[in-house]
Amino acid sequence: MTAGLVTRRIWIALIAALWLSLPAIAIRYWLVWDRLPARLATHFDAAGRPNGWMSPQGSLTFSLIFLTIILSVATALLISIHKADASAGALLGLFYVLVGAFGYAEHETLTYNIYGTPINFAAVIIPIVAAVVVLTFVFIISKRGSNLPAASILADEVHASRMWGLVMAAPLAIMLAVTASVPNLGVRLALGATGLVLLGAAAMAWNGFHYVFTNAGLEIRTLGFRLRSIPKEHIREYAVDNWNLAGGYGIRGLGDRRAYVWCNKGVRIKTLQGEVFLGHNEPDRIVHDLDLIKQFAH
Repeated sequence: MTAGLVTRRIWIALIAALWLSLPAIAIRYWLVWDRLPARLATHFDAAGRPNGWMSPQGSLTFSLIFLTIILSVATALLISIHKADASAGALLGLFYVLVGAFGYAEHETLTYNIYGTPINFAAVIIPIVAAVVVLTFVFIISKRGSNLPAASILADEVHASRMWGLVMAAPLAIMLAVTASVPNLGVRLALGATGLVLLGAAAMAWNGFHYVFTNAGLEIRTLGFRLRSIPKEHIREYAVDNWNLAGGYGIRGLGDRRAYVWCNKGVRIKTLQGEVFLGHNEPDRIVHDLDLIKQFAH
């Protein structure tokens, strides 16, 4: 119990430490306040040319309000995670990178207005893209579990969404055109990485989640990659349930919950490691397949 409490306290402390960025931004402005021009360049196009201006007071106020919104979202999301796993830690790391990148962007903006040095877009954008890639990778592999032993296949269900695949693939052509026309390398790298993420998500939605039921347990796959294995002994109970639209689609969930869903119906499974939601337009088929597994478990 003590170890759990300490872990929770550390988690809360790490979330609270994000809020130190607010006074850090204010102090950065204060240190150079008397050298700032009356009209600050605060927004720049992809080529690094200023196209938006504010007063120093207006810039500071906007920055603090914007950062407060980011911190509030981060706190609400992170504080709801009671069992921090690797994916939760990666999400916390992403928020640290976002806050750090925002602080560096403020530093670059002030430096530009004082000395006229160009904005280093790459140093702001590339860490964010890298953090998103790391979070995606950790999120996908953190709940995989061990391979199930070789066993006979009892059923194989597919849950896909061609509609979501097309929705995510549609912006790719526009993004590729924009990427080719942007002169800044950092922006081009960010757009290119975002395009790859969209392409992967579209392919995953098109291919769908494959639920393979065997007499050893349940395996979840997509694009030939094993996402998760659940031994039959770990399945405690299950029932048809609805999925809330606000929960989003794809691979969702943090801590001890995970969902694989492209629709608003499915089956909620309680396991020894937490909850798993399997999306499917015919959830009764999933229940039937799980019943087959449990027959072997008994």
